Amino acid sequence: MQVLLVNGSPHEKGTTFTALEEVRARLQTQGIGAEILWIGRSVPGCIACGACKGKGKCLAYDDIVNEVIARAPEFDGFIFGSPVYYGGIAGDMKCFMDRLFYTGRHFEYKVGAAVCALRRSGGVATFQQMNSYLNLARMLIAPSRYWLAVHGNNGEELQEDKEGLQTLREMADGVAYLLKLKERAGLPLPTAEEPRQGTNFIR
Repeated sequence: MQVLLVNGSPHEKGTTFTALEEVRARLQTQGIGAEILWIGRSVPGCIACGACKGKGKCLAYDDIVNEVIARAPEFDGFIFGSPVYYGGIAGDMKCFMDRLFYTGRHFEYKVGAAVCALRRSGGVATFQQMNSYLNLARMLIAPSRYWLAVHGNNGEELQEDKEGLQTLREMADGVAYLLKLKERAGLPLPTAEEPRQGTNFIR
């Protein structure tokens, strides 16, 4: 079993990385393989061209988004990490997640979690915003005892957020539990699906 942890911070080894490293280390103690991937600093936003429909990848740009899509079958779980910018997801990470999740159904019934790192405030809003992607992608969202928003202006300060680190470790345990539960159950994925009923409220 393998999990990909996506670092959406413009800083490759900053607070978000430190949070994801805490999760990665805990997953490994549970026998789960884990890899941290940094998305970099230059991810273009979705241009709503619709060219990805039915193609399963972004046709507007060929970058880290398509690299993750190509590797998606390798992983059983995905954890997305972002710093908080003005009470929301950091710019490059928002662009990354918009395009990644819009291009197709790469994550259905895979285990997922979202983590945000912040200095002081805006964590709950960012955490909920990130979880919207996971929920609409039909991911199995891993539990923890509190919102996965950890505090620190850098990696060293994050070490002082003892409760935040604990919630990260408990989330990692939840990811491991769900992965093992899925493996033990061995159930096929749901196949029956109703045709989509689109409703526009402005006509």
